[in-house]
Amino acid sequence: MQSQNNFTAALKKQGIVLAMILVYLVFVVISAQFRTFNNFILILRQAATLAIMGAGMTYVIIGGNFDLSVGSLLSLCSVVCISLHDSIGPVPAMIATILVGCASGILSGYLVGYLKLNSMIVTLGMMNVLQAAALMWTNGKFVELRDSNAWFTKLGKGSIGPIPVSTIIMVIFVVIMAVLLMKTVYGHQIMAVGGNDEACRYSGINSKMVVLKSFVISGFCTAIGAMLLCSRGAAAQPTLGESYEFDVIAGVILGGASLNGGSGNVYKTMVGILILTILDNGFVIIGLPYYLQWAAQCVVILIAVYIDIRAKRKKGA
Repeated sequence: MQSQNNFTAALKKQGIVLAMILVYLVFVVISAQFRTFNNFILILRQAATLAIMGAGMTYVIIGGNFDLSVGSLLSLCSVVCISLHDSIGPVPAMIATILVGCASGILSGYLVGYLKLNSMIVTLGMMNVLQAAALMWTNGKFVELRDSNAWFTKLGKGSIGPIPVSTIIMVIFVVIMAVLLMKTVYGHQIMAVGGNDEACRYSGINSKMVVLKSFVISGFCTAIGAMLLCSRGAAAQPTLGESYEFDVIAGVILGGASLNGGSGNVYKTMVGILILTILDNGFVIIGLPYYLQWAAQCVVILIAVYIDIRAKRKKGA
């Protein structure tokens, strides 16, 4: 009985990892092309941007909010980075990109944290504003680097041995973000704010600033993800980040972050993102129609949300 209880406890803790392995093995059995080493590396490259964005989104959702603007911010940051690369140089362009991401986070965070506006409404509006800014920045045109082999492109398509540079950056970034969440005062504060905002105010925690910081972190992570994405293709277009917000939020939810705030895990968010990336990659390889890919992803997300709600109800019982 004791061993069965231990197994059940382990399954609850590592169920998302086992789910990822199961999904991967299903496609390995179905497709010979999927199980090649090159395709495995491709999955890691594809997951890098989403995983880094997901790390930032984890903070926002733990704080009890949503950021629907990350897809449009990804588009804006990508076109800003590529268009400035040749005019002011790669490093200043990267700094400018990070500033754009943080500025967006400050604005959203102020409106949500200090003015107490609904995060979904605020970031829905920001999504349109940022998308418009990306279109105006480029006049709706495709932008690309003059030198497609510039060192900046190594961030997205370079490798150290067989391991993609973007994967190394992703792992380092996820580890840092996970440690920040689990081991720092701010990490405990965002957990507390998401769990019980009113109690935090009585305990002296500045919940307004905590929420603002979570959006800044999300904007910063999106800027980093944008640099990896646009460097991989040495180009960007003003609609590059379209629908990314869905994948990012879905990955965080799959990773077990509570929709009500107060709980989440950056490591598991990365696993959730990897599951979605494996699904995307596998569906394309087996030739599943695009609209059915969306339907399948929606089913996965609905199951994850259902499990989350059931778990919270049992916890409260």
